[in-house]
Amino acid sequence: MTAPVLEVRNLVKTFAVKGAFGRGRGIVRAVDDVSFSIGAGEVFGLAGESGSGKSTIARMVMGLSQPDSGDILIDGQSILGRGTSLAHRQQVQMVFQNPGASLNPRRTVGQSIRVPLDAHNFAGDRRARVGELLEMAQLPAHFADRFPHELSGGQKQRVAIARALAVEPRLLVLDEPTSALDVSVQSHVIELLEDLVAQLGLTYLFISHDLSLMRNFAQRVGILYLGKIVETGPVAPVFTAPQHDYTRLLLASVPVISAEEEALRPTIPMIDGDIPTAEQLLALRELSQTKEFKT
Repeated sequence: MTAPVLEVRNLVKTFAVKGAFGRGRGIVRAVDDVSFSIGAGEVFGLAGESGSGKSTIARMVMGLSQPDSGDILIDGQSILGRGTSLAHRQQVQMVFQNPGASLNPRRTVGQSIRVPLDAHNFAGDRRARVGELLEMAQLPAHFADRFPHELSGGQKQRVAIARALAVEPRLLVLDEPTSALDVSVQSHVIELLEDLVAQLGLTYLFISHDLSLMRNFAQRVGILYLGKIVETGPVAPVFTAPQHDYTRLLLASVPVISAEEEALRPTIPMIDGDIPTAEQLLALRELSQTKEFKT
């Protein structure tokens, strides 16, 4: 049995919270004992609201941030301590949420795609390789001479995908890759990502708060709440028969436009108010320790 492409073991990441005058208020556990694995060619989704720890996990998988404890393995080899080494970069690439912000406005499309080729000393014809990558992203080769401001949002994201593919990675981390795009464009980008799985055998860590998209794109899903995975499994059973109250709450809040979609939503009594953030829970914990609260 082959090792998973990505394996996350008991990952913990904390951040210090400062109060007035820079005084420490306490520690927020942004990622709290998270474990999951992704097999070759699989799309694994991490779902949860903003602040649940999704992007923090993505940064650690990319080597941009180090965990307090736990381990991250690519093809059975730990990446901890390697940071942002070229070897790690060749195995793992990222497609960011905002394609406009992830592309240098002073570089042409071709120059942006060439950056990883130059960094990894690509031995072949680099201009020809740029053309191949644009074709993979379903863009014409002459786009190599354009600047980002000349492209639509969907075209910019395709360029970002082409750049991520330049060094033939094993794993793509997709951090909300369609949230900045119009709904009509989102489906085309998702179709492209699905085609690339079939063509190249890519593996995806797909991060999103869009549960409707998660249902149709991912094969397995982990539900994050305040840094913990509270439920995980194949998409169909998690979405049709959720076991955790938070998963039920998330699914019940998804907007629907048809009777069929309405029938798939869990029936759960809704209460007023918002789910507390990690900082709010920290403040409540501090309050509960005061004399006034206890009395």
